[in-house]
Amino acid sequence: MILACTALALRSQELGKTARYCNPLPMVMAEGSASGDVSVIEWKGNYYMYCTGGGAWVSPDLLNWEFHYVEHVPVAPDVAEYKGKFYMTGNDSHVWVADNPLGPFEILSEFKDKPDLKGGWSQGFDTKIYVDDDGQPYLFWPGMAISGIYSTALDPNDLSRFVGPVTHHFSFNPAHIWERQGEQNEFSDVAWIEGPWVYKHNGTYYLQYSASGTQWRTYAEGYYKSKHVQGPYTYAGNNPLLRRTDGVVTGPAHGCMITGPDGGIWQFYTIVLRSGGRRIGMDRVLVDANGDLSCKVTDTPQWAPGTVKDPSCGDSGSIIVSVGKVTNGSGGGTVRARAASSERPGRGAEYAVDNSTATWWEPEEGDAQPTLTLNLSPAVDRDRVQEFTIDGARLLFSQSGRGFGSRGGNAPVYQYRIEASKDGEHYTTVLDMSGNKVARNTIFDEIKPTACRYVRLVMLDWPKGSPLGILDFSVFGKPTGWSPSQTPVPPMVGEE
Repeated sequence: MILACTALALRSQELGKTARYCNPLPMVMAEGSASGDVSVIEWKGNYYMYCTGGGAWVSPDLLNWEFHYVEHVPVAPDVAEYKGKFYMTGNDSHVWVADNPLGPFEILSEFKDKPDLKGGWSQGFDTKIYVDDDGQPYLFWPGMAISGIYSTALDPNDLSRFVGPVTHHFSFNPAHIWERQGEQNEFSDVAWIEGPWVYKHNGTYYLQYSASGTQWRTYAEGYYKSKHVQGPYTYAGNNPLLRRTDGVVTGPAHGCMITGPDGGIWQFYTIVLRSGGRRIGMDRVLVDANGDLSCKVTDTPQWAPGTVKDPSCGDSGSIIVSVGKVTNGSGGGTVRARAASSERPGRGAEYAVDNSTATWWEPEEGDAQPTLTLNLSPAVDRDRVQEFTIDGARLLFSQSGRGFGSRGGNAPVYQYRIEASKDGEHYTTVLDMSGNKVARNTIFDEIKPTACRYVRLVMLDWPKGSPLGILDFSVFGKPTGWSPSQTPVPPMVGEE
């Protein structure tokens, strides 16, 4: 199946021409650690993404997102369309209403008749309005810590009023090890259940939730399923749905599932940066014959929505070829003068390519045009020199969009150039973003497939007032052969 899928992808997609996306999604995330808690809705052919930190992003294809200023966006926002109006809730007890998904939103009311449950209601926390097929609206919310997920029916004439009995769907279960807190899920009696989201597919309701807490790299997403909107819900045996604890994309949770423009199911989620701050990720969801969900959390370029007929063929095949590649090829040792034009103490060049967001490269303050050079094949002694074909690059900057999402906020704009070389002496520009005007602190760029051994990043301009920091510089591609300059190639040990 894997071979057939790969062959199909190679016949129908073409690198450099067929659209791809890469996590974290390329956009500006506001207020550093305040970003995340993503919810997405579709309305009249456009998708609207809301996150903690303010504003909304709009896209017709889940690929190209444009920021729009929206007032009164709460922490952990959720927006639901109902009878031609848009109702926004979040981490407070207010219900906001507007005639348009971009507002302006005005306070309708506080939630009324709040249940008197121990741990079951706390001023409205991660509230989610779900409108069923028959038009009946429901409110889902988590209690505090281990309390779990609750729901109730809302008054169709007043979405701030509870009218049905409160249903407690489930609470923290210590037997579900991934729900426990800790970097190794070691705290067996402690959890933080949050972020409910309801999605219906083929007659089954899927109730998603997040667990362990955003402070842990074990932050993950699970789900229960039912044939009725208010349950009873059954725990899915293949949980967790989303979990990843290493690499650039870690702690995937507190998100949503939607139907994409291609008719497939797409999962959005919060990404927890290990240095602090958050970003947004997106991946395909598959449904098996038993109605169970699966979603592979990715950190390499994937084919965009609508570009593959078989959703299991979404991987474009490119891998990260840059991890740890700051060596000079003679002895394998790190050579700072060759790897980077400059670096601050404790912020070495190797931290830009260590496949982690816990560390970052920071050039010296007086370095007006910092450069970072990678040797993709740091051969030593009798090693073969591998040649690579690169086709994309990702940049994550440590600066946040400070104040972005509010009027007058500063949106970070970066200008840069990426060059490639076969010999380390003669470089050709393969990506020129010297005239970039688009504000993003997470970037993915396509590169025309180029054979090379060396890659150089040249930073030309960036937001002043804070040091330039690069959390991640990933180059994507594939190994494609041996360097002609190394022929005849000495035989490998055991090779005839």
